Amino acid sequence: MPPESLAGSCLCGSVRFEITPPFSAFRYCHCSRCQKATGSAHAANAFVPAARFAWRAGESLLKQFDLPGAQRFAVSFCAHCGTRMPHRVRGRDDFLIPAGVLDQAPAQRPENSIFWGSRAPWYVEPGQMPCLNEYS
Repeated sequence: MPPESLAGSCLCGSVRFEITPPFSAFRYCHCSRCQKATGSAHAANAFVPAARFAWRAGESLLKQFDLPGAQRFAVSFCAHCGTRMPHRVRGRDDFLIPAGVLDQAPAQRPENSIFWGSRAPWYVEPGQMPCLNEYS
């Protein structure tokens, strides 16, 4: 793996991939679809052109759900452990990378939050609450 590349994998390690930054975008998405798909307040999604993405193992284990009627929304996941995995964005030449599946910290940081007006009503920004290093 070239030094500028980043590896990623699912929770069970069956699916692995490699990307070469820079990201074409890196953002938090607070839309209701991302809330449902992640079970969280937002998704952290990075995007890379398809030419800078490669599967290294387990591509045959991927399952994908394309939301009917949606222009681009889809989720891809490992059939063994259920971890959300990258997928090629319909109608575009790039891959969506769920940032949490990267095995190393990328140099780039998220540049914005989109669909802020749709954020979960219970969402509290991290700087507004105590941060703990373990269970309390």
